[in-house]
Amino acid sequence: MPLAVSLDVSAIPPRPAGAGRYVLELARALAAEVDLSLTVVARRDDSARWQALGPRRLVNPVWVTRPGRIAYERWLLGPALERLSRPRVAVHHGPHYTFPTHAGRIASVVTIHDLTFFDHPEWHERAKVRFFRQAIRRAAAKADVIVCVSRTTADRLNDLLDPRGEVVVIPHGVDHARFCPAADPAADAVLTTRAGVPGGLEYVLHVGTLEPRKGVADLIAAFDELTTVRHHLALVLAGLPGWGAAGVEAAIARSRAPERIRRLGYVADEAVPALMRQAAAVAYPSLDEGFGLPALEALACGAPLVTSVGTAMSEFAGPAAWTAAPGDHRGLARALTSALGSDEAERARRRLAGTERASHFTWHRSARAHIAAYELAADRKSGRPRE
Repeated sequence: MPLAVSLDVSAIPPRPAGAGRYVLELARALAAEVDLSLTVVARRDDSARWQALGPRRLVNPVWVTRPGRIAYERWLLGPALERLSRPRVAVHHGPHYTFPTHAGRIASVVTIHDLTFFDHPEWHERAKVRFFRQAIRRAAAKADVIVCVSRTTADRLNDLLDPRGEVVVIPHGVDHARFCPAADPAADAVLTTRAGVPGGLEYVLHVGTLEPRKGVADLIAAFDELTTVRHHLALVLAGLPGWGAAGVEAAIARSRAPERIRRLGYVADEAVPALMRQAAAVAYPSLDEGFGLPALEALACGAPLVTSVGTAMSEFAGPAAWTAAPGDHRGLARALTSALGSDEAERARRRLAGTERASHFTWHRSARAHIAAYELAADRKSGRPRE
């Protein structure tokens, strides 16, 4: 019989980024696996997009406000899942730090994306710091299996909290049908123009929410240094403002050439790969990340990538990327200068290395690793020994 698993997607916004993208792609990949029976827990006002993925069934709590959703998950979701039959849910996966309190016989799997709520509370809203610290401590103390999205996160979790359950590292995947080297540059040019970037523009691209941890202020300062020698270079920021985006606004206001900084806001999914392929370089100088999916997607597109050394991004990018120390805008300017000024042989070597590394990351492979984690959790819950 297929393993019956429930996946909580109720926290995913209509326009997902970061962890939301992970949950959306994982749900799509899990729904396609024949040896898994997937139940999706979604907000009642958000049923359609999850039903379109084809899970066996949806559970739709009435609560749609954030406090109501949190209370429902904590106290009512576990009993609701236990009442389900044909098939009975064996494992529940909370993909964003949290899981139900009262789930009885149901095994628990929790994804921990990063530990910045402990290490850098200044990057987050105060209420979220309190909530997610408590949630992560509870997951470490009670979850049967903890999924970490990178070895960087797993090592920090083990050092900080000594989890009771099994810790497994499962990287994200890439949709290689979308994120791939250019097949039709003319079509890409049309998409980038529609997104707000005119054809022929030389630009450095950043994709991601504009928030303190992303290092966008450092990127703007680095771009400032480049504007004095690259008079036609632009900086393109694709992503919605997040908490703390005032720092980005202040950095733009201080910039020597604010008119050369383009803020696109949220970009349609079909335009993101085109923007990456058309970019002179993709910069993802985040100070700390659980994974850093846009950096991997840039590698899959064959785009020159500049990112932060000693992070999860350099963990998967290796020598394919140009790197700088997190928070060092002068080092970032040097890395960007090297990437933009590299000759065709160097760019081709790194492009080949990047696409080869990215080829190992697929959502199917990620889904299979998650299924193995679900089986491990079910065995731990039942007390069955692993073979």
